[in-house]
Amino acid sequence: MRTKYFAFAILAILALAVSACGPTTVNQAAPEAVRTLNVSGVGIVYLTPDIVYINIGVNTQRENAAQSVEVNKEQTNAVIAAIKEFGVDAKDIRTTNFSIWSNPQYDPSGQVTGTMYVVDNTVNVTVRDLEKLGDLLDAAVAAGANSIYSIQFDVEDKTEANKEARNKAVEDAKVEAQELADASGVALAEIQSINYFESSPTPYFEGKGGGGGAAVESAVPIQPGQLAISVTVNITYFIK
Repeated sequence: MRTKYFAFAILAILALAVSACGPTTVNQAAPEAVRTLNVSGVGIVYLTPDIVYINIGVNTQRENAAQSVEVNKEQTNAVIAAIKEFGVDAKDIRTTNFSIWSNPQYDPSGQVTGTMYVVDNTVNVTVRDLEKLGDLLDAAVAAGANSIYSIQFDVEDKTEANKEARNKAVEDAKVEAQELADASGVALAEIQSINYFESSPTPYFEGKGGGGGAAVESAVPIQPGQLAISVTVNITYFIK
Protein backbone atom coordinates (compact mmCIF):
# COMPACT_ATOMS: atom_id res chain seq x y z
CA MET A 1 0.00 0.00 0.00
CA ARG A 2 2.86 2.37 0.82
CA THR A 3 4.47 1.49 -2.54
CA LYS A 4 1.33 2.58 -4.44
CA TYR A 5 1.12 5.82 -2.45
CA PHE A 6 4.81 6.54 -3.13
CA ALA A 7 4.36 5.93 -6.88
CA PHE A 8 1.38 8.28 -6.95
CA ALA A 9 3.36 11.00 -5.18
CA ILE A 10 6.16 10.73 -7.75
CA LEU A 11 3.68 11.05 -10.62
CA ALA A 12 2.14 14.14 -9.04
CA ILE A 13 5.55 15.78 -8.63
CA LEU A 14 6.41 15.01 -12.28
CA ALA A 15 3.12 16.53 -13.42
CA LEU A 16 3.86 19.72 -11.50
CA ALA A 17 7.32 19.88 -12.99
CA VAL A 18 6.00 19.49 -16.54
CA SER A 19 3.37 22.17 -16.02
CA ALA A 20 6.00 24.53 -14.66
CA CYS A 21 7.95 24.14 -17.90
CA GLY A 22 4.91 24.98 -20.01
CA PRO A 23 4.19 28.38 -21.62
CA THR A 24 3.27 31.21 -19.23
CA THR A 25 0.75 33.99 -19.76
CA VAL A 26 2.25 36.40 -17.27
CA ASN A 27 3.92 38.52 -19.93
CA GLN A 28 1.35 38.01 -22.69
CA ALA A 29 -0.37 41.13 -24.06
CA ALA A 30 -4.00 41.65 -22.98
CA PRO A 31 -6.56 41.22 -25.75
CA GLU A 32 -7.42 44.43 -27.56
CA ALA A 33 -10.48 46.11 -26.08
CA VAL A 34 -13.55 46.19 -28.31
CA ARG A 35 -14.64 49.79 -28.83
CA THR A 36 -18.27 50.53 -29.57
CA LEU A 37 -20.61 53.47 -29.94
CA ASN A 38 -24.26 53.15 -28.92
CA VAL A 39 -26.88 55.56 -30.25
CA SER A 40 -30.66 55.88 -30.17
CA GLY A 41 -32.96 57.16 -32.89
CA VAL A 42 -36.64 58.08 -32.77
CA GLY A 43 -39.12 58.01 -35.63
CA ILE A 44 -42.62 59.48 -35.29
CA VAL A 45 -45.47 59.31 -37.80
CA TYR A 46 -48.78 61.13 -37.35
CA LEU A 47 -52.02 59.57 -38.54
CA THR A 48 -55.66 60.57 -38.65
CA PRO A 49 -57.84 57.91 -36.96
CA ASP A 50 -60.21 55.96 -39.18
CA ILE A 51 -61.81 53.70 -36.58
CA VAL A 52 -63.09 54.07 -33.03
CA TYR A 53 -63.94 51.68 -30.19
CA ILE A 54 -66.52 52.76 -27.63
CA ASN A 55 -68.41 51.19 -24.73
CA ILE A 56 -72.14 51.87 -24.68
CA GLY A 57 -74.26 50.54 -21.86
CA VAL A 58 -77.61 50.55 -20.10
CA ASN A 59 -77.89 50.78 -16.32
CA THR A 60 -81.25 50.13 -14.67
CA GLN A 61 -82.37 50.05 -11.03
CA ARG A 62 -85.60 48.56 -9.73
CA GLU A 63 -86.86 47.20 -6.43
CA ASN A 64 -87.33 43.78 -8.02
CA ALA A 65 -84.40 41.96 -9.66
CA ALA A 66 -86.51 40.33 -12.36
CA GLN A 67 -88.15 43.63 -13.21
CA SER A 68 -84.76 45.35 -13.42
CA VAL A 69 -83.49 42.67 -15.80
CA GLU A 70 -86.61 42.92 -17.97
CA VAL A 71 -86.41 46.71 -18.25
CA ASN A 72 -82.68 46.53 -18.97
CA LYS A 73 -83.20 43.92 -21.65
CA GLU A 74 -85.81 46.03 -23.41
CA GLN A 75 -83.62 49.16 -23.33
CA THR A 76 -80.47 47.31 -24.39
CA ASN A 77 -82.21 45.74 -27.39
CA ALA A 78 -83.44 49.20 -28.40
CA VAL A 79 -79.90 50.62 -28.10
CA ILE A 80 -78.40 47.82 -30.19
CA ALA A 81 -81.08 48.28 -32.84
CA ALA A 82 -80.33 52.02 -32.98
CA ILE A 83 -76.60 51.31 -33.39
CA LYS A 84 -77.26 48.87 -36.22
CA GLU A 85 -79.42 51.44 -38.00
CA PHE A 86 -76.28 53.53 -38.45
CA GLY A 87 -74.64 50.75 -40.44
CA VAL A 88 -72.68 49.08 -37.65
CA ASP A 89 -72.34 45.39 -38.45
CA ALA A 90 -73.38 42.81 -35.87
CA LYS A 91 -69.80 41.50 -35.72
CA ASP A 92 -68.70 44.95 -34.51
CA ILE A 93 -71.03 44.85 -31.48
CA ARG A 94 -69.70 42.74 -28.62
CA THR A 95 -71.08 42.36 -25.10
CA THR A 96 -68.34 43.16 -22.55
CA ASN A 97 -70.32 43.22 -19.33
CA PHE A 98 -73.59 41.95 -17.93
CA SER A 99 -73.94 42.16 -14.16
CA ILE A 100 -76.60 42.27 -11.44
CA TRP A 101 -76.11 43.36 -7.86
CA SER A 102 -78.13 44.61 -4.91
CA ASN A 103 -77.83 48.20 -3.76
CA PRO A 104 -79.14 48.77 -0.19
CA GLN A 105 -80.88 52.09 0.41
CA TYR A 106 -80.28 54.04 3.63
CA ASP A 107 -82.10 56.84 5.40
CA PRO A 108 -80.23 59.83 6.95
CA SER A 109 -79.79 57.89 10.22
CA GLY A 110 -78.04 55.03 8.44
CA GLN A 111 -80.90 52.54 8.66
CA VAL A 112 -81.62 50.30 5.67
CA THR A 113 -84.93 51.30 4.09
CA GLY A 114 -84.96 48.92 1.17
CA THR A 115 -82.94 47.40 -1.65
CA MET A 116 -82.58 48.34 -5.29
CA TYR A 117 -81.38 45.81 -7.83
CA VAL A 118 -78.96 47.18 -10.38
CA VAL A 119 -78.41 45.67 -13.82
CA ASP A 120 -75.59 46.71 -16.16
CA ASN A 121 -75.38 45.62 -19.77
CA THR A 122 -72.49 47.04 -21.82
CA VAL A 123 -71.48 46.46 -25.42
CA ASN A 124 -68.23 47.44 -27.10
CA VAL A 125 -68.93 48.97 -30.49
CA THR A 126 -66.48 49.32 -33.37
CA VAL A 127 -67.41 52.33 -35.50
CA ARG A 128 -65.74 52.45 -38.91
CA ASP A 129 -67.40 55.61 -40.18
CA LEU A 130 -66.26 58.38 -37.84
CA GLU A 131 -68.51 60.95 -39.51
CA LYS A 132 -71.53 59.10 -38.12
CA LEU A 133 -70.17 58.78 -34.57
CA GLY A 134 -71.83 61.86 -33.11
CA ASP A 135 -75.23 60.99 -34.56
CA LEU A 136 -74.81 57.38 -33.47
CA LEU A 137 -74.23 58.45 -29.86
CA ASP A 138 -77.28 60.70 -29.98
CA ALA A 139 -79.39 57.81 -31.24
CA ALA A 140 -78.02 55.40 -28.63
CA VAL A 141 -78.86 57.81 -25.80
CA ALA A 142 -82.34 58.43 -27.21
CA ALA A 143 -82.87 54.65 -27.30
CA GLY A 144 -81.98 54.26 -23.62
CA ALA A 145 -78.18 54.19 -23.28
CA ASN A 146 -77.08 55.94 -20.10
CA SER A 147 -73.48 54.76 -19.81
CA ILE A 148 -70.98 55.74 -22.52
CA TYR A 149 -67.25 55.65 -21.88
CA SER A 150 -63.80 54.58 -23.04
CA ILE A 151 -63.74 56.12 -26.52
CA GLN A 152 -60.55 54.92 -28.19
CA PHE A 153 -59.54 56.22 -31.62
CA ASP A 154 -57.27 54.07 -33.74
CA VAL A 155 -55.99 53.38 -37.24
CA GLU A 156 -57.09 50.02 -38.54
CA ASP A 157 -54.04 49.31 -40.72
CA LYS A 158 -50.79 50.71 -39.29
CA THR A 159 -48.41 48.55 -41.37
CA GLU A 160 -47.05 51.30 -43.60
CA ALA A 161 -46.98 53.83 -40.77
CA ASN A 162 -44.90 51.49 -38.60
CA LYS A 163 -42.53 50.86 -41.49
CA GLU A 164 -42.10 54.60 -42.07
CA ALA A 165 -41.52 55.22 -38.35
CA ARG A 166 -38.84 52.50 -38.23
CA ASN A 167 -37.07 53.97 -41.26
CA LYS A 168 -37.11 57.42 -39.66
CA ALA A 169 -35.76 56.03 -36.40
CA VAL A 170 -32.87 54.23 -38.12
CA GLU A 171 -32.00 57.31 -40.14
CA ASP A 172 -32.08 59.42 -36.99
CA ALA A 173 -29.73 56.98 -35.24
CA LYS A 174 -27.34 56.93 -38.22
CA VAL A 175 -27.10 60.72 -38.27
CA GLU A 176 -26.46 60.85 -34.55
CA ALA A 177 -23.79 58.15 -34.76
CA GLN A 178 -21.95 59.93 -37.55
CA GLU A 179 -22.07 63.26 -35.74
CA LEU A 180 -20.69 61.70 -32.55
CA ALA A 181 -17.98 59.84 -34.46
CA ASP A 182 -16.88 63.03 -36.25
CA ALA A 183 -16.84 65.00 -32.99
CA SER A 184 -14.84 62.27 -31.23
CA GLY A 185 -12.33 61.69 -34.02
CA VAL A 186 -13.23 58.04 -34.56
CA ALA A 187 -14.55 56.15 -37.56
CA LEU A 188 -17.67 54.02 -37.66
CA ALA A 189 -17.27 50.36 -38.57
CA GLU A 190 -19.92 47.69 -39.01
CA ILE A 191 -23.03 47.48 -36.84
CA GLN A 192 -22.76 45.18 -33.84
CA SER A 193 -26.45 45.07 -32.84
CA ILE A 194 -29.85 46.65 -33.47
CA ASN A 195 -32.98 46.58 -31.34
CA TYR A 196 -36.14 48.63 -31.45
CA PHE A 197 -39.35 49.35 -29.59
CA GLU A 198 -42.72 50.29 -31.12
CA SER A 199 -45.15 52.18 -28.91
CA SER A 200 -48.91 51.95 -29.21
CA PRO A 201 -50.58 54.87 -31.01
CA THR A 202 -51.12 57.79 -28.65
CA PRO A 203 -53.26 60.93 -29.06
CA TYR A 204 -51.29 63.88 -30.38
CA PHE A 205 -52.22 67.43 -29.42
CA GLU A 206 -50.68 70.50 -31.03
CA GLY A 207 -50.97 74.01 -29.67
CA LYS A 208 -53.64 74.99 -27.15
CA GLY A 209 -56.64 73.53 -28.95
CA GLY A 210 -59.64 75.64 -29.73
CA GLY A 211 -61.91 75.40 -32.72
CA GLY A 212 -65.19 76.82 -33.80
CA GLY A 213 -68.39 76.47 -31.85
CA ALA A 214 -71.04 73.97 -32.85
CA ALA A 215 -74.71 74.62 -33.33
CA VAL A 216 -77.00 73.54 -30.52
CA GLU A 217 -78.96 71.18 -32.75
CA SER A 218 -75.87 69.41 -34.14
CA ALA A 219 -74.77 65.92 -33.15
CA VAL A 220 -72.56 65.19 -30.14
CA PRO A 221 -69.24 66.92 -30.97
CA ILE A 222 -66.46 64.36 -31.45
CA GLN A 223 -62.90 65.35 -32.34
CA PRO A 224 -60.69 62.39 -33.38
CA GLY A 225 -57.55 64.53 -33.56
CA GLN A 226 -54.37 62.73 -34.58
CA LEU A 227 -52.47 59.68 -33.36
CA ALA A 228 -48.71 59.50 -33.04
CA ILE A 229 -46.89 56.24 -33.79
CA SER A 230 -43.42 56.23 -32.27
CA VAL A 231 -40.51 53.83 -32.83
CA THR A 232 -37.23 53.94 -30.90
CA VAL A 233 -34.16 52.22 -32.35
CA ASN A 234 -30.92 51.43 -30.49
CA ILE A 235 -27.89 50.73 -32.69
CA THR A 236 -24.43 49.75 -31.52
CA TYR A 237 -21.51 50.37 -33.90
CA PHE A 238 -17.95 49.08 -33.75
CA ILE A 239 -15.58 52.07 -33.95
CA LYS A 240 -11.96 52.32 -35.00
